[in-house]
Amino acid sequence: MLVPGGPAGAEVSEAGGRILFALDDAARAAEWRVVNDGVMGGLSRGSFRITASGTLQFSGTLSLENNGGFASIRSRPQDLGLEPGDHILVRVRGDGRRYSLNLYVPSRRNAFSYRVPLMTARDEWVEHRVPLEEFRASWFGRPVDEPLEPQLVEAVGFMLSDGNSGPFRLEVDWIRVVGGRVRQ
Repeated sequence: MLVPGGPAGAEVSEAGGRILFALDDAARAAEWRVVNDGVMGGLSRGSFRITASGTLQFSGTLSLENNGGFASIRSRPQDLGLEPGDHILVRVRGDGRRYSLNLYVPSRRNAFSYRVPLMTARDEWVEHRVPLEEFRASWFGRPVDEPLEPQLVEAVGFMLSDGNSGPFRLEVDWIRVVGGRVRQ
C-alpha cells in the first residue's frame, strides 16, 4: 500500500523511494489524462480509472485501422524533481503485452517523449527499476538523438503501441523514484 502523498511528494515508502504519484483515491484521476491515436485519425480506445484498491487501471482496445496503433495515459505536467542518477520504479500487473514507460519534457514538438519498453506478465505483479539514462528520445515513434535532462521531466506516462490490435489492460500499483535526493 502506498504512503499517502501527492505528486513529487517527500513521502518515502517501505520499499524505498520517493512516491511520484499516489493512487490512493478516485480524486487522483484529475492528475492523469488520456491521449489516444484519435489525435492522428486512429480508432484505438484507451481509458483509465483509479480502482477501489488504490491502483491506476489503464485499459481499452488497440486498433490498427485508419493509421492507428497507440493508446496512452500520462500525468499532467508538474515539477517531478528528478535528478541525474535517479531511477524510476514502477509496479505493474498486465496482460503479457509490451507497453512503454514514457517521460515527458516541455517541447515544441508534438508526439515527443523519452521511452523504455515495459514488459508485463499476464495477471502477475512485476516491478521495474529503470535508470533515467536508459530512456531514449522518440518523436512520432521514431528514435531521435536527444539526451534526457532529468530536471526538465514534467510528466510520466504509459503507452501501448505493440502493433497487435485487441483489448488490453495494465494496472499500476505505484510509481516511485530512487537515487539523486533519496538514497536507498
